[in-house]
Amino acid sequence: MAVIEPCKTILVTGVAGFVGYHLAKRLLKDGYKVIGIDNLNDYNDPDLKNARLNNLTVFENFHFVKGDFSNKSFLMEIMKEKRPEIVVHLGAQAGVRYSLENPDAYLESNVVGFYNVLEACRKYKPAHLLFASSSSVYGNQKIVPFAEGDSTDEPVSFYAATKKMNEIMARTYSYLYRIPMTGLRIFTAYGPYGRPDMSYFLFANNYFAGKPITLFNDGKIEKDIYRDFTYIDDLVEAIVRLMGAPSKDAVPFQIFNIGNSNPVRLMDFVTALEKALSTSLDREIEFQKIFEPLKTGDVSQTFASSKALFEKIGFQPNTPLEVGLQKFAEWYVNYYGLRGKKNQE
Repeated sequence: MAVIEPCKTILVTGVAGFVGYHLAKRLLKDGYKVIGIDNLNDYNDPDLKNARLNNLTVFENFHFVKGDFSNKSFLMEIMKEKRPEIVVHLGAQAGVRYSLENPDAYLESNVVGFYNVLEACRKYKPAHLLFASSSSVYGNQKIVPFAEGDSTDEPVSFYAATKKMNEIMARTYSYLYRIPMTGLRIFTAYGPYGRPDMSYFLFANNYFAGKPITLFNDGKIEKDIYRDFTYIDDLVEAIVRLMGAPSKDAVPFQIFNIGNSNPVRLMDFVTALEKALSTSLDREIEFQKIFEPLKTGDVSQTFASSKALFEKIGFQPNTPLEVGLQKFAEWYVNYYGLRGKKNQE
């Protein structure tokens, strides 16, 4: 397995976000110097972002700079001053459904912001740029599992379209300037300190607020949806290994799926989360459920082929959903101080 040497400086954008936080923490523990940037916007819970940051600031080799990579001069100044050997660009405006409500935010962050990252890498030439794409680029593809060579020409949300644009832009810059770049098509990451807008977090929040959860599948098995869930530790392990494994091709550009290769039916996922919370609280948890049609922009299934990833780094995500959800439930119950408390029904 190719590895990078400790003491290298790594720039992580979106460091107060879910994936950025976990990656930075792993790198800091491994002895790397991490420069983290984040604009700390209020799209998700600011308190949770600050809690993540507080866990990182205990490391002497962590330096946080508040700012927005959509501001080109800000990003250029950081790159000029810190000269990171590797850039991991995880910052973005996330969320499929929100892209229907506020597409301007996606254009500014995911397109203009990513262009700024590419320009900064062109000028200051890090050894490797890794960037977050998404399983959403596959759209409503019916042939499974999704492989990196499959068509991604029919995105069904503006969020997915921006991630497709990122891949095209990165490939072009890699060709023009011979900068090693690696795209990460991430399949539904979950775990402790996760994103509050993701389904597992929303379901837990709703339960403890005495509210029902909403399932977008009409409540019918034949219309059910499947998701390939990726536990955060597996995702971080893949990213760390890929950091030390840039493409050696004439155009040093590559893309990998990062998913568990084991899609789970929505209702089975809900049952597993109920069980995990029940175990953590030592009492029976059952969600009230409301069923609605699939939302515009959502896809009916995701299913990652991990063959290319495994061939590259000798690793693929493998944490069972039940194990990952139990770790999330333990964190959630502890973080929010819920032991001994009941929901408000």
